[in-house]
Amino acid sequence: MNILNKEELKRQIQEGKEISLDGILEEFKNLLRESIQTASEVEMTSHLGYDKHQESSNPNYRNGTNKKTLKSKYGEVDVSIPRDRDGTFEPQLVKKRERLLKGSEDLILSLYTKGMSVRDIQNHLDDLYGYQLSEQTISNITEAIMEKAKEWQSRPLEAIYPIIFMDATVLKIRVDRVVKNIAAYIMLGITIDGKKEILGIWIGENETSKYWLTLLNELKNRGVEDVLIFAIDGLNGFNQAIEAVYPKAEIQRCIVHQIRSSLRYVSWKDRKAVANDLKTV
Repeated sequence: MNILNKEELKRQIQEGKEISLDGILEEFKNLLRESIQTASEVEMTSHLGYDKHQESSNPNYRNGTNKKTLKSKYGEVDVSIPRDRDGTFEPQLVKKRERLLKGSEDLILSLYTKGMSVRDIQNHLDDLYGYQLSEQTISNITEAIMEKAKEWQSRPLEAIYPIIFMDATVLKIRVDRVVKNIAAYIMLGITIDGKKEILGIWIGENETSKYWLTLLNELKNRGVEDVLIFAIDGLNGFNQAIEAVYPKAEIQRCIVHQIRSSLRYVSWKDRKAVANDLKTV
């Protein structure tokens, strides 16, 4: 497919081809991997009492990594966990014999969403670790992950995206000490080469045209000069924001969103059967 053929793109969107969220799963797994490895490195620093490139009289030191494959709801995630010479390091986020992320994926991914405060992130890490680490170590992990998250959130983007696909997912995260289901908005960009990449993840309340305007201006500031098509799900005020920031872009609603919307009008007991029937559409 010629990714710059606008009419072909529009047809693909209408039919739900090419424009799927498969690429999101890979990026989610990348973010999980980076968070786990970053946190584990800070845990090791706390265990040894000195940073990675610091000199120390401690006879124990870093001794490479152990590779392991974790099972998550997004698929298998390969991670490298640091080990020490004495073999006394006991990682806490992912323990030595653990192979399953037990529902912690949403908490970890939430660390990368725009709109999270330092306190929110620290609370989430408290939830992940319980009381197994000191307050100082949790603070150090928060700082390290925030640095990685900010790098990811502000990284330069492509100048042109043939398609930007906007979708929402629900993350179960803690806000003000209460666990809530929070809508996280995801922008998935399709590059000229056909590669899918997450441009950003945001959480926020009172989603209005002003809110979407802030998000789109953020894309502009990160280097996105032109977008051919936005595939969106009728989000309030989003059309107006797109017209203001990317006036030449076309706005399209894809069949995936239409099918999801239609399921809202189906009773819970019939929803699974109807969803299976709609897969053939």
